This record gives sequence, C-alpha cells and structure tokens, in this order.
Amino acid sequence: LHSRQLMSELLFECYHIPKVSYGVDSLYSFYHNNKPPSTGLIISSGYHCSHILPVLNGRLDAHNSKRINLGGCQATSYMQRLLQLKYPGHLPAITLSRMEEILHEQCYIAGDYTEELNLWKCPYFYEKNVHRMQLPFNNKLLASTLTAEEKLERRQQQIRRLQELNARRREEKLQLDQERLERLLSIQELLDEGMTEQFKRALLEMNMDSAEELQSYINKLSLIVEQTKQKILQAEVNVEVDVVDTKPDRIGQFNLAEYHQLHLGSERIRVPEIIFQPSLIGEDQAGIAETLQYILDRYSKEEQNELVHNVFLTGGNVMYPGMKTRMERELLALRPFKSSFQVTVSSNPVLDAWFGARDWAIEHKDQTEGWITLAEYEEKGGEYLSEHTASNIHVPMSIAKPT
Repeated sequence: LHSRQLMSELLFECYHIPKVSYGVDSLYSFYHNNKPPSTGLIISSGYHCSHILPVLNGRLDAHNSKRINLGGCQATSYMQRLLQLKYPGHLPAITLSRMEEILHEQCYIAGDYTEELNLWKCPYFYEKNVHRMQLPFNNKLLASTLTAEEKLERRQQQIRRLQELNARRREEKLQLDQERLERLLSIQELLDEGMTEQFKRALLEMNMDSAEELQSYINKLSLIVEQTKQKILQAEVNVEVDVVDTKPDRIGQFNLAEYHQLHLGSERIRVPEIIFQPSLIGEDQAGIAETLQYILDRYSKEEQNELVHNVFLTGGNVMYPGMKTRMERELLALRPFKSSFQVTVSSNPVLDAWFGARDWAIEHKDQTEGWITLAEYEEKGGEYLSEHTASNIHVPMSIAKPT
C-alpha cells in the first residue's frame, strides 16, 4: 500500500500522466496465457517468495491465496552454504553470482526426490552424472620471482603432494569397491547354500533381477579391484623415480586444474527441492504440495475440479527442468483416484508478466475499469486501487475517529 501510494504520487505529480493501472505479475502472466474469464490455480515462484493463487471466473480469490517465503534467493544461499562446507579451500570463489549461474544451468527437479537421492550414493552413478565446474586457476603465480632452486623445490613438493592425493583417492576407491564386492559375494553364497528366499531379498535390495546379473556385476567389480591394485603398486614402484626426475615436462602428467573444480552431484536436486520441502533449510513452513492441498480443501468438489484442470506455473523459479513432471506427480498423489487434472507452464515464465500487462493495457485503453485517473487520485488519495481481472483487491484504509 505504501509503495503504491508513493508510485502514484511520483507518476501523477512529477510525470503528469493521465492514468495508471496496478496489477499482480503472476495474474498478468495468467492473463497472457489464458483467455479471460478463466478459472485456474496459479503457482508463482519468484526470487524472494512463492504464491499459490486461485482464480475463479477471471477473478482472484485473495482470501484463499497463500504465500511461501521461499524462492530463488533462498535457493542461491543454500547452494552457497553447501559448496562452502564441501570446499572450504575455495571460499573466495564460491560467490552468490556464481551460485545463481549454477542454479540456473545445472539444477533440476527430481521426479522422486528420495529415490534419486539414493542413486547418488552409487559411485558409478556419481561419476556418470556429476557436473564439474572449473574455477579460475593460474599455475604460474609468482613464477617470475622464484629462483631456479626455489622452482625445483616447489615442483618437487607439488609432485609429492599430488602423488599423495592420487594414492589416497585410489585407496579410498579400492576400499569401497572391495566392500561392495564382499557384499555381492556373500549374496552369491546364499544361492550356493540353497537359501533361495534370502537370496531373492538380497537381490531386491541391490536392485538386481537375476543371478546372471549378479555374476556379471561381480566379474566387472573384480576386474576393477584388480586394476586399482595394479595402479597402486605401480605408483609405489615409481614414486622415487618421479621425485628424483624433475625435468619440466614431468609436471605435465598432473592436471592441477582438477583440484580447482566444483563437483556438483546431489546438490543439483537438493537445492531446488526446498520449495517442496522447506525443512531442508530449517524453515517451519509447508511446501508447495501441502499448501496446494490446503487451498483445494477450502473449495467444493466442483470448484476443485475446475481449478486443477488449469494449474498454471509461472515465475523464474519454476524454470527448472522436471518442474512440470514433479507437479503432475504431486497432484496425482493429492487428487482422488482416476481424477483428471492439467498442468501447464508459462510460455515465458520470466517475461510473460510484462506481456500480460501490455495485452491488458492495449485491450482496455479506452475503458475506465482498472484505471486510476488524475481526478480519482486527487479525490481518493494514493492508496486507492481500481480493481480489474489481474489486480489485487482494494482494501480501503480505515481512519480512526478522534474521541
């Protein structure tokens, strides 16, 4: 109200415009994508918050509208905290602007969050799907100020440090592979001992369908374990040679840039999930699905059916891949068995609010409804609002009578 009052004062008294109209961005987006009068349920998620707005016969039902205090700002901050904890050595490079870039280009909405989160526990799934982001890196820093002896010593230290890192990584990977191989072999022993039921249950836990698949996986894992052992032995044999031989071209076998990368794994689904599960960041709020159910329960069955037949997604924070599929999955769980619904996404979630405002202004330029004229401003004050199909409701300001 205060912002609208200041804006009206600026427009009428400074720029001397003839008339002005105010509206809600998500309602303008809905207006641009649906022929009025339309009935639907708008799910709008922006930078600071998200709204669920029911629209009946082209008019906003403000009394049943709800807001969730989560949006792109909180997602960006959450991504920054996750990566700062994961990479404490790269704190200066983990900036909010870089996190916004990651959020828009790398993240997506999981169809089933719990199921997909479990997939990221598998090292093979991780290696196949992880995204690596290269940070700014300069391996020639201070090179011109070092003497030949200092360069030689620094090169030896880098070689030793990187060899230790590589050896530790191989040993950790070998340990994980050996533990998984032992687990698979123990399952195979169940079959050899005739314990069929326990064998089948164990296969289900490992997401396998048959003994042949189990044997194939054991063979592959055994080969990987053997190859890793050979690499570790070879590295131990060559360690003295690598340290003594300090020719400039020896450093080329190490890619120092790899140690200045951000690996984006489960963070790609954890961060955008906060609009469905605010508890992930400690917020005591309902997510989109729970809020949606709460709003629908306030209507009759006929009105519910009309609303869910036009669930409209808009706003910059709904542009994640998989958002529409996830909303359809949530609605399928909320609605009665075999009931129908439809989810649509704005043709341009970021700019359709402007396009909708343009459409409304062109179509209603010769009408009086929805416009505030200079005369009305001078008579009714800056807090006055002329309602229309894409506007908020006007709540007159009450003035207490002096006693």
